[in-house]
Amino acid sequence: MEPMRPRIPSLAQSFLFAALALSGVLVMRPLAASAQEAAQKPPLTRMLFVFDASNSMNAFWGNQPKINTARELLLKSLKQLEGQPDLELALRLYGHQTAIHPGKQDCDDTKLEVPFSGSSIEPMRQKLLATRCLGTTPIARSLEKAAGDFPPTTFNDTRKVRNVIILITDGIEACDEDPCAVSRALQAKGIVLKPFVIGVGLTENDRYSLQCVGNYFDASTPELFEHVLKVVVTQALNSTTAQISLMTTDAKPTETDVAVTLYDQKTGQVRYHLEHTMNQHGTPDTLSLDPIFTYRVVAHTVPPSVRENVAVKPGVHTNIAVDAGMGSLSVKMGTGPPDAGTVSCIVRRSGEMNTLLAQDMGTTQRYRVGTYDLEVLTLPRTLIPNVRVEQGRNTDIVVPRPGVLNVLPSVPGPGAIFLKQGDELVWVADLDPGAARGQYRLQPGSYQVIYRSQYAREIEYGITKDVAVESGRAVTLNF
Repeated sequence: MEPMRPRIPSLAQSFLFAALALSGVLVMRPLAASAQEAAQKPPLTRMLFVFDASNSMNAFWGNQPKINTARELLLKSLKQLEGQPDLELALRLYGHQTAIHPGKQDCDDTKLEVPFSGSSIEPMRQKLLATRCLGTTPIARSLEKAAGDFPPTTFNDTRKVRNVIILITDGIEACDEDPCAVSRALQAKGIVLKPFVIGVGLTENDRYSLQCVGNYFDASTPELFEHVLKVVVTQALNSTTAQISLMTTDAKPTETDVAVTLYDQKTGQVRYHLEHTMNQHGTPDTLSLDPIFTYRVVAHTVPPSVRENVAVKPGVHTNIAVDAGMGSLSVKMGTGPPDAGTVSCIVRRSGEMNTLLAQDMGTTQRYRVGTYDLEVLTLPRTLIPNVRVEQGRNTDIVVPRPGVLNVLPSVPGPGAIFLKQGDELVWVADLDPGAARGQYRLQPGSYQVIYRSQYAREIEYGITKDVAVESGRAVTLNF
């Protein structure tokens, strides 16, 4: 790079090409008609080129200085953008104002030279042709300032805006700052970065240092650089089509009626949120996606079905397949009089402690194919391990309907209810020591109740009674 960075040979320097997509904003006007008209308009794309004019761009790449090659390719790309509707361009340069001197570099050498407008291509061309490469490479500071180059969105702006930064540089950060930290800081402010990195001759360490900035592409020739430039510009300008196929366990795209969220894989921000739909032809419906982003696709099955790092190409229809085979689970009480309250069933994956869902008894819920442990919140609790949910089938789980135990003490006092399991007594519930009576909905079984009057002060005054509880029937114990 620059003389201050002798560790990077001039011919081994690289082109770093990053496209950073900043979050667009859509605000509705008070008038519904105006909002409806704005919604029908195509989005406005604002594309900011951040161009490296540091001293290292004077080194040769192929048969001419890198600045000449990069400038020619960028000007060629700009010419092809002339007349493009719904597009505004701007240009920021860095490393072009202050020459490097031994032991000194200007890390504030970055400037917005051509602001956004719909007629900025000619001023950009003139500025690029007049630019001389002089100084250092303040990538982090340039990105930080570039975030403020975009016109602010006001309340009256109803049109969707796509803000894109395209950074063209031949080296890594030279000012001991961290582009990754800048990226994280901008994301914390709600600015979303989506970079593409193209490197020529980067060492493994340098490549690793750029991975936090974006996806890495190795460009060994100016021709390949030109190709990638076209690809990224195309992605910045166009949406593409895709369909999300929720696949059964036998590889059929027939699962549907599930909410699906597409997140920006890098930032975690929600990009699309939709209800999966099959069209009139019985296939997953087509949606329009922005190809700038790499997506994390989450189908909100139980548990969720997730696909990471999904990329789409502009102009190419993409089928996004997500493993989401499902069956259903019905949980219900046995026959008998209806219950006054609702009992829930805790559903977990077999062998795991995390609760997936508290499903009410008497309902049916879809789950991913697999094995589950159930804990029905009866009294005492009913544990049903290793319940299998099969593809496209319903699994019925029936729990005996509880009976009712009425406890009527002559005077209130402490006590407890125990389930008799062979020779073991299993605690179920305490009696309310201040209540004149108690009512408990218990699963069918043999129980023992122990009670002592609140006025008794000796152990031998405690009373123990056995009782059998039957499904759907009431029984009373008097003390």
